[in-house]
Amino acid sequence: MVHAAGGVVVDAEGRVAVVHRPKYDDWTLPKGKLLAGEEPVAGAIREVEEETGFRCAPIEPLGRLEYVDQQGRPKVVDYWLMVPLDGAFAPGDEVDETRWMAPADAASLLTFERDTGMAKKGLEAWARRRT
Repeated sequence: MVHAAGGVVVDAEGRVAVVHRPKYDDWTLPKGKLLAGEEPVAGAIREVEEETGFRCAPIEPLGRLEYVDQQGRPKVVDYWLMVPLDGAFAPGDEVDETRWMAPADAASLLTFERDTGMAKKGLEAWARRRT
């Protein structure tokens, strides 16, 4: 079982961060595997910063996705709604591009339907907090 965590990162304008992974040539939400003994929220904060370059604050848990990864292993990913605090993106081997996108644009770009659903859930949670 692969345990991972990530974030639906939403900026002040309601745009969501999506990342491109050149190894898989896909667009996804920022996430990654937990380190041994790492709490999911700590892993989500670390992985989001590693992939986007932005230090983010977790706002609320959004839930868990369970699926079989591209290597055929069962995988669980816990997600948090996050807001960026500071930082800047720098391309690397794992992620070569980050885009801040309007919800509809992000939904059409994300490779996996499960990410689209989680992004929608995060944006709904963000909108509720703004009212």
